[in-house]
Amino acid sequence: MKVLFVEYPKCSTCQKAKKWLEEHQIDFEDRNIKEERPGREELEEWHEQSGLDIKRFFNTSGILYKEMKLKDQLPQMSLKEKYELLATDGMLVKRPVLVTDQGVVTGFKPEEWEKLIK
Repeated sequence: MKVLFVEYPKCSTCQKAKKWLEEHQIDFEDRNIKEERPGREELEEWHEQSGLDIKRFFNTSGILYKEMKLKDQLPQMSLKEKYELLATDGMLVKRPVLVTDQGVVTGFKPEEWEKLIK
């Protein structure tokens, strides 16, 4: 199984998630979201694969999200505009992101990850 782990290395949740992958002996490709941010097409593909609400792809607790007052702006934006916004800065994206052939999840909830990987 091909597994892509998209993270921000300084994020404590990402560190826990990475440790979980290693403890479960999951072979994964590691990608730093700040250095190699996902593009609009990639985000659109992940969103479609995930079945999640697009809001789950936004790092709503992040400084940038709050500075840009996105809570008020997102409801008026089209889906295309949301993809384009997410693609502008990796710090807007909820992390970690786990991408597998079976689906995509954002954030780290071990039970969700286990379902996706097993």
